[in-house]
Amino acid sequence: MALVTGAAQGLGLAIARALGEAGARLVLADAQPAVHGVAERFAAGGLAAGAVVADVSTEPGWHQMLQAGCDAWGFVDVLVNNAARTASTALWDIGIEEWDALMAVNLRGCFLGCRALGAHMRARGQGGRIINLASLAGQQASAATGVHYAASKAGILALTRGFATELAADGITVNAIAPAAIRSPALEALAAGRQEGLLSAIPLGRFGKPEEVAAAAVFLASDAGAFITGATLDINGGRLMR
Repeated sequence: MALVTGAAQGLGLAIARALGEAGARLVLADAQPAVHGVAERFAAGGLAAGAVVADVSTEPGWHQMLQAGCDAWGFVDVLVNNAARTASTALWDIGIEEWDALMAVNLRGCFLGCRALGAHMRARGQGGRIINLASLAGQQASAATGVHYAASKAGILALTRGFATELAADGITVNAIAPAAIRSPALEALAAGRQEGLLSAIPLGRFGKPEEVAAAAVFLASDAGAFITGATLDINGGRLMR
């Protein structure tokens, strides 16, 4: 059973759909009530899906999400930490309230999710998968995002390695996916000139598709990804090669 946060739109929606089509039972979580409509559409299309409105930045929110998964399907063995705030505020203009609000969702939310679901999977004793959505912005300087967003995504990479080390003996893998310039509401919100600048820096010459990120998540959640942990899978069209 897979719990996907930030599932009402964008990458979260695409990942949830791909996991469902691969056979996973789903709980879709989001701060927006629209997530219920997404779950209803999934169910109408034959996917096993429920929804919960919850705040990833709080422990009660994670208790609510875990409870929803257990009530619906008995357990959770796949977590996709996707929920995030995006921002492109210039460094000198970032206020403390904006910094804290973004970090609360992006970094604290990821930490709380890894801890809550990692403990649940460990207690269940049958392994599990945790997949954290990071970003190219957390790996190199980016003109498209604010430094607070970049810092949160860099922090997610550190959390991924830490939890991967902690949970490996329990058969629980923890990995990150670091997309860049993927067709999404956040990308479409950028001015045309900024989009053109991003596109010109991509060796493959196009923006990525949400379905390409979703396919990577399905792989990491599958048995085929069982020997991969603590890794970061880059999906960036060649922007960062290593």
